[in-house]
Amino acid sequence: MKNILLPTDFSENSWNAIVYAMELFQDEICTFYLLNTYTPVIYHVEYVLGYPAQFGLEDTIRNSSQQQLKGLRARIFEKFGPNPKHDIHEMARFDNLISGITEFMDTHAIHMIVMGTKGATGAKEVLFGSNTVHVFKNVKCPVLAIPEGFEFKKPSAILFPTDYGIPYQKNPFSALLTLAQKQEATIHVLHVLTAVCSEAQLKNKSRLAQLLTPVTHQFHEVQDNDVMQAILNVQELYAVDLLVMINNKKSFFENIFFKSTLNQIGFHLTIPFLVIPSEINNPN
Repeated sequence: MKNILLPTDFSENSWNAIVYAMELFQDEICTFYLLNTYTPVIYHVEYVLGYPAQFGLEDTIRNSSQQQLKGLRARIFEKFGPNPKHDIHEMARFDNLISGITEFMDTHAIHMIVMGTKGATGAKEVLFGSNTVHVFKNVKCPVLAIPEGFEFKKPSAILFPTDYGIPYQKNPFSALLTLAQKQEATIHVLHVLTAVCSEAQLKNKSRLAQLLTPVTHQFHEVQDNDVMQAILNVQELYAVDLLVMINNKKSFFENIFFKSTLNQIGFHLTIPFLVIPSEINNPN
């Protein structure tokens, strides 16, 4: 059984991510948690110095959140009908998103978080909002980000770009392997050649090949000085449906996505993006 956390702010963007999750796991036994974190829109000095109940704000906002969660649950049933394999629970928390997620995970065994990304109006790329990036960086759980407006497509080709720069461990890869097996997908490992591989890199590549043995996979090597463009080219060539990266302080992911400030991170992302932390909590 999988436990899937679905953070929502009741936007169409977050609804789109929920739809993707329901489609992706439609044949699996899952418990979905709809999580809405809320804080007052207007902070008075007295509110900050005092406490929410003093003004009745917390009760009002909590009630609104709970009502919207019930409406969201009804919307899910209206679209998908009853699924005997799925349980859906609602949770409203007076908290910010990151703290709300981490504290929720302290008491709930979560296997994956599925959330939306926000598009950059008038820009070619999708800019990850600071909330999404903070979840990527701070939550020790696979995070699946769904681009705004993306319509569900069964992932049959998964792209895993890597520079073979870290020793690969079995635990973080279990989420990827399980997903690939369930979806009968091929994992395309992409190494963009910018220099000759070291012995350590070759050793890591060999270890990666062993980990991928249970699933269909292919290794690709492309020589290109523009790593981003190489990823996009391979994504198009193999009709990739899902991009996956491992997040580690010394990883390829870190080098690409955290060079600039959190609010300026951009990537021409048109497909779902799965970020797997190198250190992952093992839910029961």
